[in-house]
Amino acid sequence: MSQTPIYKRILLKLSGEALMGEDSYGINRATVERIVAEVKEVAELGVQIAVVIGGGNIFRGVAPAAAGMDRATADYMGMLATVMNAMALQDAMRQQGLVSRVQSALTIQQVAEPYIRPKAIQYLEEGKVVIFGAGTGNPFFTTDTAAALRGMEMNADIVMKATKVDGVYTDDPKKNPDAVRYSKLTFDEAISKNLKVMDATALALCRDQNMNIRVFSIFKAGALKRVVLGEDEGTLVHC
Repeated sequence: MSQTPIYKRILLKLSGEALMGEDSYGINRATVERIVAEVKEVAELGVQIAVVIGGGNIFRGVAPAAAGMDRATADYMGMLATVMNAMALQDAMRQQGLVSRVQSALTIQQVAEPYIRPKAIQYLEEGKVVIFGAGTGNPFFTTDTAAALRGMEMNADIVMKATKVDGVYTDDPKKNPDAVRYSKLTFDEAISKNLKVMDATALALCRDQNMNIRVFSIFKAGALKRVVLGEDEGTLVHC
């Protein structure tokens, strides 16, 4: 099989929950190290990688207390959780010899650079992994929307959403054994069927800007590399 990537630059969307592993919340170190190993394997093929990270693994610990909070306040707390995850990801990359930079949409200069688009693109061109924290920097927008936005700003070839499931299915495969995985879907099909690929804002943004999305399982060994090499892995959402 060819080891030539079909993409030059990708935007990888990692959920905070992906960092939990089998834990109920927080960051599972072994899981983070395994994810980083998958990213490193792709980086060594010469692919430029930008990452948007969620914060659900940390925020779920305070979610009950946040239930009565002002929505904007709770969203800003969630953004801070994503910065914590970005720092953990960067440290794991450092330990595996992968050079990365964290840029935050919220200004936290002691721990992360501010988001500056030309600087981020420069880092990618230098072969560094760029990790984006704090979502879009605005409440009421999800990290899915942040991934769509950063993917376009970075001129990525595709947005890759890493999940716990190996693609998009006709139904919940955990509840319905007869659920079938889609190999390909159009954006309009994903939106009309409410398939929960990403939130509606992110899907509409990608559709309008002709940015394809590939949904795959980050827990399936080698899946990220197979996607980058153009193999039939996960589900492609396209225009």
